[in-house]
Amino acid sequence: MKSNNTITIVVVCDNHYLVLLAALIKSIEINHKSDEKIVIYIVEDKVKAKNKAKFETSIDQKMITIEWINMEKVIPENTTLPLDRSSYPLNIYMRLFIPSFLPENVDKVLYLDVDMLALADVSELWKTDLGGNIVGAVVDPIGTIGNKWGGIGNYEALGLSPEAKYFNTGMLLMDISSWRENNITEQVLRCVKNNKEFANFPDQYGLNIVLYKKWKELDPLWNCFSSLDIEKPFIIHFNHRKPIYRSYDKNTQYQSLFFHYLNLTKWKGTKPIGEVRRYLKKINNIIEKLLKMPFAKPQ
Repeated sequence: MKSNNTITIVVVCDNHYLVLLAALIKSIEINHKSDEKIVIYIVEDKVKAKNKAKFETSIDQKMITIEWINMEKVIPENTTLPLDRSSYPLNIYMRLFIPSFLPENVDKVLYLDVDMLALADVSELWKTDLGGNIVGAVVDPIGTIGNKWGGIGNYEALGLSPEAKYFNTGMLLMDISSWRENNITEQVLRCVKNNKEFANFPDQYGLNIVLYKKWKELDPLWNCFSSLDIEKPFIIHFNHRKPIYRSYDKNTQYQSLFFHYLNLTKWKGTKPIGEVRRYLKKINNIIEKLLKMPFAKPQ
């Protein structure tokens, strides 16, 4: 892959979780010590204009350039998404379409879930040699493909080893050129559609199947779940209850770090919110699927 002096990052965010993204980007900014510029593409799902402006005034624009991309424009024409009745938002699939909207001269990208904090310089992660693999990722706490709770339930029918490691898709270092050459997006969508009853974590399920033996295992410190107690994680992942909620019940030191970085933004003074808004968010995700959004026709 080509190297240059720019780090390209992609995130996906709706209006509700923009507060999470504000803390994430501030943490990236504060801990970035080398001289690369950072370009962040934000695939936005109904983010209000006033909040975009608030967000942009929260960052160091000499270091970071923001490119907003409307979610409805990300999905290529005639592409459909596999719909289900889970509370996961449709925007979880947007990471699959990164190669379709990035400029042609960008051949590597760092994808991050919005519910993360970067406590180390992402340039160190960016410099990772993928060794010919399509993505670099961290092994999920599930551990292996054969895990009965959240692995790949039909691994045997698919010819996969139950002992093979299973990666988390919250952080992906992606070789975009190889991704395009191997039609990974189309393969994953087809995989999820054909195996929907087994896809508890849809995009993650599909990526682990399609990228079987095509991904590089990275240092687990680059994707540490908030349920763990790691002294010096590189990236914290609030994979379960988000730190913005009063019902957050994982590592409280990580939650304190979240509010530390958030208080360096225009969201300074934000307090944790109650369960009503959390449930309304989940219900809204389900309703959007049931209404079959125009750009995501069911198959």
